[in-house]
Amino acid sequence: MEYNTREIAVHYVEHGAGAPVLILHGAGVDHREMVGALEPIFSELPGYRRVYPDLPGMGRTPAGTLGSGDQVLDLLLAFVDGVIGDGQFGLMGHSAGAYYARAIAGRRPERVTGLAVICPLGENAPKLPVHQVLQSSVDPGEMLGPADESVYRDYFVVQTQATLERYKEYVAPALGLVDEAGLERIGQHWQFGSSPEAGQPYSGPVLIVTGRQDSTVGYAGQWDLLEHYPRATFAVLDRAGHALPHEQPGLLKALITEWLDRVRERR
Repeated sequence: MEYNTREIAVHYVEHGAGAPVLILHGAGVDHREMVGALEPIFSELPGYRRVYPDLPGMGRTPAGTLGSGDQVLDLLLAFVDGVIGDGQFGLMGHSAGAYYARAIAGRRPERVTGLAVICPLGENAPKLPVHQVLQSSVDPGEMLGPADESVYRDYFVVQTQATLERYKEYVAPALGLVDEAGLERIGQHWQFGSSPEAGQPYSGPVLIVTGRQDSTVGYAGQWDLLEHYPRATFAVLDRAGHALPHEQPGLLKALITEWLDRVRERR
C-alpha cells in the first residue's frame, strides 16, 4: 500500500488487526528485514496491527528532495497521522529506525503506548567493538555473489546456514533498491536539531536491546538512554552484532513478548 504525504508516496505493508504497532527498519534495507524478524513473534500474538513502512530512499519509498533527518521525521509523523490516525500505537525500530522511533515517541508521548528499540543508532557511539565473527559454519561465497558476500560477512557475527538464509530472504533483496544519492544527502544532516530525548522523560514501557559485538552502533552509549526512560528494560546480548534480530531470535522474542505484556497492561 501507499500513503501520499509531503509529495512522497510512502510504501508500506500491514499484517494483522488490532492495536496498531509502527515498525521502522534500519538504513540500507527495507520493511522486509523487520517483517522477517518480527512476524514470527507477532504471528503467535493475536490482536496487533503491524505497520511496516519503507523509509525514504529505501524499498519503494522515494527520497524525493528530503535532505535531513528532521525532514524524514516530519514525513513519518505525517504518515502516522494519516495511516494510524489519531489513536494510540506501539512503536518499534531497528538501528536508524530506532533513532526515528525515539523521536516520534518524544513528539507524540501521549499517543505512544510503548517503545522498543533494537541496536539503536545514537548521536554518540563510544567504545565500538571491533567486528569479529564468533561462529562460522558456512561459506557464503558458495551461495552469494561477491558484493552480497562482503555485506553478509561485515553484518553478521554469527555466520550459519540459518543467518545466511535470513540474509538472502530479508536483507539482500533490498540492497539494489537503495537510492544512494538520496541517502547520502539525508545522511549529511542525519542528526535532529534537538535530541530525541530533549523533552520530558517518556513514562511508557520501553525495551532497549543491544548487541555485545555490535561494531556499527555499539552497546555502551545506549546505557545513557535510561535516564530518559524510567520504565526501560535494557539488555546486552552476547553472540549478537548489528544483525541481532537474526542472530538471537529466541531471546529477542522473549524480550519483545514481555515488553508487549507491559504495554498491554498500561493500555
